Amino acid sequence: MKNEKLKRICIIDGQGGGIGATLVKYLRMFYGERVELVALGTNAIAASAMLKAGATQCASGENAIQIAVEQADCIAGPVAITWPNSMMGEVTTDIARAITSSPAPKVILPISQENVILVGFAKEPLPHLVQEAVNKIREIISSV
Repeated sequence: MKNEKLKRICIIDGQGGGIGATLVKYLRMFYGERVELVALGTNAIAASAMLKAGATQCASGENAIQIAVEQADCIAGPVAITWPNSMMGEVTTDIARAITSSPAPKVILPISQENVILVGFAKEPLPHLVQEAVNKIREIISSV
C-alpha cells in the first residue's frame, strides 16, 4: 500500500470557495489522508478557503486548473465550473473546456448563482447535496 498512488480528487470552486470548502471538509472526514484533495480555485481566496478546509494542496487560476484536471481521477464542483464566463467571469472558456474535456468523471452539484434555472432537481440544502456528491465520488474512486 505504501507504493500505491493516492487517488486525486480535484475540487473546483470560485468566488468565496464555500461550496468547495464544504466538499473538501466532507471528503476529508470520509477519506482522511487516503486521497489527495486538490483545491483548485478560480481565484486565490477560493483556493485558500478550500485549503483551510483540509485540502492536500491548492492552486488558483486558469493554467493551474487546466494542468491539474488532466491528472485527476475525479473532478467535483458546482455546475457553473462547466460554463464559460460564469462566476462573474472567473470561469474562462479555457477553464470550462479543460474541465469538460478531462477524461476524469465529474461530480457536479446543481447549485448556481448565475441567471440560470436548473429544472428537474429537487432543491436541497448544501449539506445534503454535498453528502450525495461524496457518495458518488466514493463509487467513482473505488472503481478507478
